[in-house]
Amino acid sequence: MFFVFEKIVFGMAALRLVSSLIEFTAALLMLRFNSVETAFKINALLAVVGPMVMITVTSLGLVGLAGKASPQGLIPIVVGIALIFYGIHKL
Repeated sequence: MFFVFEKIVFGMAALRLVSSLIEFTAALLMLRFNSVETAFKINALLAVVGPMVMITVTSLGLVGLAGKASPQGLIPIVVGIALIFYGIHKL
């Protein structure tokens, strides 16, 4: 049995579970329709969902860390997240 004491951790895990269910459903739909065109469209929709989930989970994590970490400790985290988005934008 899982015991969750942190609401932030529970929220982050719940969002990831929902994301995985969306991904699994998309995979089943791709197999069901058995069409490259339809699978490509489904994959395009997943390309929208993935970053939204990452942004939301990361935001929750930063909110959870805000009270526990010093501002100097949060700076590398924020810079790292900014670099991830910069790299994604350049693709």
